[in-house]
Amino acid sequence: MEYLLGALVFATLIFLMMAVRVVKQGYVYTIERFGKFTLSADPGLHLIIPIMDRVGHKVNMMEQVLDIPGQEIITRDNAMVGVDAVVFFQVLDAGKAAYEVSNLYGAIMAITTTNLRTVMGSMDLDETLSKRDEINARLLGVVDHATSPWGLKITRVEIKDIRPPIDISEAMARQMKAERLKRAEILEAEGERASRILRAEGEKQSQILSAEGRKEAAFRDAEARERAAEAEAQATHAVSTAIAQSGSQAINYFIAQEYTKAIAEFARSPNAKTILFPVEATQLIGTLGGIGELAREALGTGTAGSVPPPPKLPDAPRRPTTPGASVPITDKR
Repeated sequence: MEYLLGALVFATLIFLMMAVRVVKQGYVYTIERFGKFTLSADPGLHLIIPIMDRVGHKVNMMEQVLDIPGQEIITRDNAMVGVDAVVFFQVLDAGKAAYEVSNLYGAIMAITTTNLRTVMGSMDLDETLSKRDEINARLLGVVDHATSPWGLKITRVEIKDIRPPIDISEAMARQMKAERLKRAEILEAEGERASRILRAEGEKQSQILSAEGRKEAAFRDAEARERAAEAEAQATHAVSTAIAQSGSQAINYFIAQEYTKAIAEFARSPNAKTILFPVEATQLIGTLGGIGELAREALGTGTAGSVPPPPKLPDAPRRPTTPGASVPITDKR
């Protein structure tokens, strides 16, 4: 009896252990009763009927990534390229993912590979290299629509790498270099053109300003000459008035003044030690006498407080005048 009771207790424990199922977070278990799918067990504690019920599949409900191995694809212009891709997907319905398709990962890989060949095979090589976003969008739409009956959601399809042939890569490199050289030459030509335009504009402005400067200078010169002419006219008028009032004495004064200036200029010569004048010395003395007469007339001779006349200089001995005679004057500096 005791053995029977112990066996019953042990069988009860085994039954309870078989009836209790704990589903981990991120997974959903499918429960089958006599081999038929009955329900999906969410994460947590669940009780099933042993022998009648069993766990069919443990479906991962988290987003997963599937690496598509490298594929050799012929483009529309008959270029052979190698392509690698990745697919991101998530199971939304555990029952469909478990029972609507066999080998879920293999099916996703196969349908992605075939559609990748279809999409990239309809494009030229340049398009496949420059329009990755368009390829990704087209693949996403096609693969997601094809896998929706399996209870899946394709979240992203990304082209990881595109490998053109070596000869095409070298040709593309040469093309890129030629394009860069072309752009550099165009930019250099445009820079030279802009430089010449700016230089021409600068020369134009310089000529305009120079012409305006010459115009202004000519105007100032004309104005200066006009004022000088006015001053000369006034001086001539003053001289004429003095001559009219004083007669020959004023003429002698002006001649003596210019004569004295000329002699001073000769005396300042750094090279001449002896100066020969084709005139007589008595003419200079007579000129100085005329200046004295003018001074006496200006100061009023014979009036109170007037300056007495200078003593008369003795006449210089006259020398026989011969043609070409000159008076030597020695510089004693």
